[in-house]
Amino acid sequence: MYAPGYDVANDTFFGLFALQHRGQESAGIAVSDGEHLHSHIDMGLVNQVFTKEKMAELRGHIAIGHTRYSTTGGSELCNAQPIRLHDPLLGDFALAHNGNLANAVALTRRLQRQGVTLESDSDSEIIGQLMLLAKGDTWEDKLRLVMPQLSAAYSLVILTREAFYAVRDPYAVRPLVLGQRDGNWVVASESCALQIVGAVYVREVAPGEIIRVDGMGPDHLISMQGTPPRKRASCLFEYIYFSRPDSISGAGSLYAARQRMGVALANEFPVDVDLVIAVPDSATPAATGYAAARKLPYAEGLIKNRYVGRTFIQPEQHLRELGVRLKFNALPDVLTGKRVIMIDDSIVRGTTTRQLVQMLRDAGAKEVHIGVTSPPFRHPCYLGIAVAQEDQLIAARLGSVENICQDIGADSLHYLSLDGLIGATNLPPEQFCTGCLTGQYPVKIEELDIVEEPALA
Repeated sequence: MYAPGYDVANDTFFGLFALQHRGQESAGIAVSDGEHLHSHIDMGLVNQVFTKEKMAELRGHIAIGHTRYSTTGGSELCNAQPIRLHDPLLGDFALAHNGNLANAVALTRRLQRQGVTLESDSDSEIIGQLMLLAKGDTWEDKLRLVMPQLSAAYSLVILTREAFYAVRDPYAVRPLVLGQRDGNWVVASESCALQIVGAVYVREVAPGEIIRVDGMGPDHLISMQGTPPRKRASCLFEYIYFSRPDSISGAGSLYAARQRMGVALANEFPVDVDLVIAVPDSATPAATGYAAARKLPYAEGLIKNRYVGRTFIQPEQHLRELGVRLKFNALPDVLTGKRVIMIDDSIVRGTTTRQLVQMLRDAGAKEVHIGVTSPPFRHPCYLGIAVAQEDQLIAARLGSVENICQDIGADSLHYLSLDGLIGATNLPPEQFCTGCLTGQYPVKIEELDIVEEPALA
């Protein structure tokens, strides 16, 4: 964010608050006053990391922020972002990264051969160190040299003394959007963060694009191509689950896209039931779409404790299991004697689904059927979502839908087809990365040190 006259640290705090669903392990903000960079990072939720006293120290007119869950590198303070580094020629800079580098191991070895000591085990520091090594008289020169060395995925915001930069990989795997408020430019992972600070969505950051913002108005937004765009491979899981439903992506509202997923599921899986319920909150739009298409009643069969975070972000399996019990309660008044279909957006390990099925039966449901608005997850994600390794994925372990259905204890189970899912996005199928569903990735996957936890439940 570049906004003279505004409390940019406070605005960034609220932007991060809107993006808390994207990571709950650590948070950080870095600001520039034109001469110096100031930053604060710590472990915890956004409202835990930033006290009134800490916010008062973050004075400036340019800011970037980050909220993290670990995909490469553990859940430790040394991996929290934004990271800060010093370039001998150009000065201090701060960097925040969303995504995973598919060639992180190879790049780490190259840096080590060049005598670079990494202070973290996150691939985000790799990008910063490559920028320090890159020859160039400007930050733009350095970015143009670094970007071709990186194998997706990366969406970056970079803060210098005079400007901020937004950078997106040539496949556009992770989201990054541009907004404007009173002539000031704002960049965020999702449009919901623009809304909370009063900014208006303008467009996506394009594949391979570098945006420099060094002032107010159109003359101070400079767009350049950092690396040639490749065949687009945006993450399909952002549409299924990860992004907030009130965000805009691709062809429009994610809420509407998820409702269409429910309609597509209704066409494929017209099971005989009395009632439609959702796994709240992420599957609610799909469940309402399913119910409307089938002309069935929709009700809240599960009540969610919204003070418990996303269970897939919990760092250990026993905490995820405890998180499910803390997070949901079933309603016997709604469920008793009913044949129920529970709509969910995904089944990854099966931990959550198995417990929810039993919870519904204990609350009196006569039958429990499961409709899922994504195909089976059979492969890991190497590009920024911590989907578990194959031996932990229920679809990879058990193979058939029948085996999965038996394992989770449901009466029947149906996964939305890939064609049905992509059709609901109103976008061409060639625009998506479907690696976790099909095993076909947009880039070569080298050996990776992907953390096993946290992983999707």
